[in-house]
Amino acid sequence: MSNEKQSSIDWLIGQLKAQYDIDIERLTVTDKSKAMHKEEIIDSFGVGCQVEASRLIGYHKMAEQYYDQTFNNE
Repeated sequence: MSNEKQSSIDWLIGQLKAQYDIDIERLTVTDKSKAMHKEEIIDSFGVGCQVEASRLIGYHKMAEQYYDQTFNNE
């Protein structure tokens, strides 16, 4: 089940491809930036659940599942 949303990182990569003649796939910064974005989303999920955090043991796995379902278009 995917919402097929585009992350800000994927949008930026698309813009760079469209506006400049850059071989983005060769750049290792794209993988690093996607990994950083994923951690930011997961951390934000945890902060958003702060009130419920004591009852949400294992929220990190839930947050990762949310990210993968929402943004992982691979």
